[in-house]
Amino acid sequence: MSRPLFALLALCALLVVPPTRSARAADTTIPPELAGIDIVERPGAQLPRALQLRDQSGQTVELGRYAAGDKPLVLVLGYFECPMLCSLVLNGVLQAMKESEWTAGKEYRALVVSFDPRDTPEAARKKRANYIEAYGRPVTGDGFDFLVGDEASVRALADTVGFGYRWDDTTNQYAHAAGAFIFTPDGRLSRTLYGISFPQKNFGLALREAGGGQVGSAWDRVLLFCFHYDPNARGYVLATKRLMMAAGAVTVALLALWLIRFWRVERSRSRLQARTNEAS
Repeated sequence: MSRPLFALLALCALLVVPPTRSARAADTTIPPELAGIDIVERPGAQLPRALQLRDQSGQTVELGRYAAGDKPLVLVLGYFECPMLCSLVLNGVLQAMKESEWTAGKEYRALVVSFDPRDTPEAARKKRANYIEAYGRPVTGDGFDFLVGDEASVRALADTVGFGYRWDDTTNQYAHAAGAFIFTPDGRLSRTLYGISFPQKNFGLALREAGGGQVGSAWDRVLLFCFHYDPNARGYVLATKRLMMAAGAVTVALLALWLIRFWRVERSRSRLQARTNEAS
């Protein structure tokens, strides 16, 4: 019993990271040009399964296809003609996917949905081909798809996950938020990852957490034991309290084992002494 507990603590000790610095006080006033394009946390939101979009081959698909109950889902919202931010987000997700031990299509699905109604399945096909090539791993089935849709459908999806975007007439571009969304296999929003880069610790743990033990190895469960999600840090941090509880359990177990061994040795010694006294 003690060996697994020792192994757990040893693995967690190797994963210790410096504590996250508390955020400095700052002016939280949102500039008018940025109003309405942030991300609102909506944990537990259900993916609109009946929503119909078109994939890179032009086929109509329901979103429920990507929440079939067997794999977590990574969702990215963007548009294919975005001059900068969408590519940065997609590249950040791609880098995290490349660094992950899990493979798209095998342990999880990745889905990119354009919120620009002008984007076509042909544009989605070209975009997907570029990213599949850059991914460098074979992707089976619907493991890494690019979808397009009409304004109402995509807006419904964006509202579900709390993703803000709007058209800017001044720049003739979309102003939008930056992030990725992790869903459980049954289509519930598990975690929202912010920004344009996604450290493997956050990305990998979010996928493992969303998987809920249905996918992954014993090592994945160890990682989830050692870390927990901190909404203030918007990422995963070392679960100090949990580790202290585990250390306490190890201490108690070791003490119990020592006492049992001591009792057995003393009992054997007493029996041997009794036999020696009888013989003499």
